[in-house]
Amino acid sequence: MEPTNNTAERAIRPGVLWRKGSFGTQSAEGSRFVESMMTVVATLKQQQRSVLEYLTAACEAALRGEEPPSLLPASDRKSKAAA
Repeated sequence: MEPTNNTAERAIRPGVLWRKGSFGTQSAEGSRFVESMMTVVATLKQQQRSVLEYLTAACEAALRGEEPPSLLPASDRKSKAAA
C-alpha cells in the first residue's frame, strides 16, 4: 500500500479541473449529471473501454426504451448472466 493518497488524488483531479474551468453548475440536477458522467468516464477508462461507444449505446438504448448498457466489466457481466 502506498504511504500517500496520490492514487485517490489523481482519480479526482479531472473533476477538480472541470469545476475550476467551467465554474461549476447552476443547479442540484446539474451537479448530479456531472457527478454521474464523471463516474461513468472514470469507470470506463479504468476498464479501458471507449467512452464514446458506451455513451452512444446508452443514448440509443434510451431512445428505444431499452435498458442502458452495463458499466460492469465483461467478466462480471458474464458471471452475472450465468447465474
